[in-house]
Amino acid sequence: MTDRPIDTAPELETETPASETELLDENRPSTASAENLKMALAAAEAADDRKGGDIVILDVADVAYLADFFVLVSGLSPTQVKAIANSIGDTLEEEFERVPRHIEGMGEGRWILQDYGDIVVHCFMPDEREFYNLEAFWSHGKRVEWESQGQQSLA
Repeated sequence: MTDRPIDTAPELETETPASETELLDENRPSTASAENLKMALAAAEAADDRKGGDIVILDVADVAYLADFFVLVSGLSPTQVKAIANSIGDTLEEEFERVPRHIEGMGEGRWILQDYGDIVVHCFMPDEREFYNLEAFWSHGKRVEWESQGQQSLA
């Protein structure tokens, strides 16, 4: 037993946390790897090839420990959502020799999650995407500028 009162704690050395504005600084470089960015862009292209809509890539490397990037995409039917997820899976396996660590939702096709560790892909039906609103939940991540190759070639 110590003679020290219970409500006193030893002093701990701590770093002063970065201010919120520093954490959200858009000009600060990301800690995400260039290879992971290439994978996220390839996933977006594969989704676009299957007419995926509202494709968003979020760089969450500095605000989450689970992944560097989230790729979000919508499909208009369970069949299309499955086709998008399969296209992404085939592309990442072919180009990067990567297969998902885990897949959820392939049976129903309303929200398919493909976890590659460094990137996590979410293929949604519009209602699920709107309800869970991951863009708002992870809004402190940085949006990666992305434009489909099909749109670029038409410009």
